[in-house]
Amino acid sequence: MTPAHLRRMGYLLAVFLGALLFACSSSEPPDDAVHVVHTKGEVGPIMARYLDRAIDKAEDTSARLVVIELDTPGGLSTSMEEIVKRILEADVPIAVYVTPPGGKAASAGTFIAMAAHIAAMAPNTRIGAASAVNADGSDIEGALGRKIENDAVALIRALAEERGRNADWAESAVRDAVADNAEEAARVGAVDLVAPTLDDLLASQEGRVIRLREGVTFQLTGITTAERYEVDLSTWERILAVLANPTLASILISLGFLGVIFELSNPGLFLPGVFGAIAIILGFLGLGVLPVNTVGIVLIALALLLFALELAVPSGGILGAGGVVALLIGGVVAFAGQPAEVQPNRIVIGILLFFVIGMFVALAVGLARFRKLEGKIGADALVGQVAVARTRLSPEGYVWVQGERWRASLESGAANEGERLRVTGADGLFLKVQKEHEE
Repeated sequence: MTPAHLRRMGYLLAVFLGALLFACSSSEPPDDAVHVVHTKGEVGPIMARYLDRAIDKAEDTSARLVVIELDTPGGLSTSMEEIVKRILEADVPIAVYVTPPGGKAASAGTFIAMAAHIAAMAPNTRIGAASAVNADGSDIEGALGRKIENDAVALIRALAEERGRNADWAESAVRDAVADNAEEAARVGAVDLVAPTLDDLLASQEGRVIRLREGVTFQLTGITTAERYEVDLSTWERILAVLANPTLASILISLGFLGVIFELSNPGLFLPGVFGAIAIILGFLGLGVLPVNTVGIVLIALALLLFALELAVPSGGILGAGGVVALLIGGVVAFAGQPAEVQPNRIVIGILLFFVIGMFVALAVGLARFRKLEGKIGADALVGQVAVARTRLSPEGYVWVQGERWRASLESGAANEGERLRVTGADGLFLKVQKEHEE
C-alpha cells in the first residue's frame, strides 16, 4: 500500500472519528431542576455510564432531585455495583421509581432500588428475585455459590439498613429469590411508597428531609413546581449501546479483518481497507465497553498484525499460522468466564472464524503462487510491453501489464495513476519502466 493510499485512508478515518466525537455533545440543564432519567433494559456498562453522567450533571447544576425511572430484568453485577456506589456517593437526593405498570426491578435492579434515598413503585410493578445464577440460569453450586450469595446478602442488607427498609425481606430476595408486587413491597417495607404517577411521587416527598450520608441532609423543597429536565442517552451512548453487543462486535471485527486482508493483498482498491479499518474500530469500541478479558483483545489485535505481515513479508506461513493461533486463543480468552450477557453466539463466531481464516489462507496461497509466477515469467516476456500506472510512481509503485499487477520502479521522474508507461527491464521482482515519450 503506497503512502498516498495510507494518507487517503487516514483522512477518511479522521473524519469518521471526528463525527463520533461530535456525537458526544449534549444540552445543558437549568439550575435547581428535577432531573428525570429513563433506564430500561439490562443493567450493564452503558447504563452505569449513563447514570454516572446523569448524576454528575445533577450535582453540577444543584438539582433538587434525581428520579431514576427503572424497568430492568437485571444484568451484570459489576455494573450494578458501579451504579450502587455512585448513588451512595451522590451529593443530590436520588429516587428510584419502578415504572411503567408491568415493569420490574428484578435481580440487579433490586439492589439499585435499595441504594436509592427514595424507593417508589408504580402500581402493577414487581421487585425482587435477586438470587445469583449461572450464565445458563442454573444455581451456582458449592463454595463459589455460597461465597457469591453471602456477598450479595451482605450488600443488600447493608443498603436496606442504611435506607431504613426491611433488611430481612432484602435478604430473602437474594437467598430465596422472593419477589413482590408494588403494594406488598410497600406493605412489608421493602420500598417507601406506591405512586401511580411521577407527579404523585413528587407531591408525596415535598418537604421531606433526606439523609444523604452521616451528618449531611437535604430538604426536598419546590420539587412539585420545579422545572423538569429529561436526561436522555447521548448519541455516543446510543452508539455504544448498539456496539456493546458481543456478537455484533465480533462480526464487525471479523468483517474488518476480511476488508483489511483483502486491501493488503490488492493494494490500491482503497474501499475494502477503509471500511475494514472502520469496522475494526467499531468492533473494538464495542468490546471495550464490555467486561471482557483484555488479554483476549490484545491477542485478536496481534492476529490482525500477523496476518498483515504474512501478506506483506512472506514467511513460509509461519506468521500466518501464528495469526490463526492468536485469533483462536484470543476469541476464547476474551469471553472466558463471562456471564451470559457478555457471551457472543458461538455458532456465529464459528462461522466468522471459518470465513476469516479461509479467506486469509486462500489469499496467502494465491499470493505465494503469484510471486512464484512473477519470478518465472521474468522481464524478457514483458520488455517493450505497455504498462499502466496503478498507483503513483515516485519512483516506486504498482503497474498493470497484460492484466497483471506488478511492482515497478520508474527510471526517472514521477508518474501519476493511470499514466501509460513502457517496460524496459527488470531488477529482481521489480519491473523497470519509463514514460512512453522518453527514450
